Amino acid sequence: MQILLAVIYGAAIGALAHFTMPGRDTRGAGLAPVAAAVAGGAIWTILTWAGLGLESPWLWIAGFVVPTVVAYGGVAALTAARNAHDAHERRRLGIA
Repeated sequence: MQILLAVIYGAAIGALAHFTMPGRDTRGAGLAPVAAAVAGGAIWTILTWAGLGLESPWLWIAGFVVPTVVAYGGVAALTAARNAHDAHERRRLGIA
């Protein structure tokens, strides 16, 4: 049941990342929350399968750090890739 905490936190931090990082117009509003929620749920599942219990601080730390890194790192990488692709397409079409 505690996996829901990691999923909800991931979705919340992903929404925060979407609205606080530049380039909102180049990505969908649901991308960062879904990616961070999946990352939070996945790391929680992997670590519990690896034998870490609820009393382990590493489970809780990873459950909060991994979605944050995925959300902010993913949003930054996606925005940079999208801007580069758009610039390339503008050059290719002779619009710029």
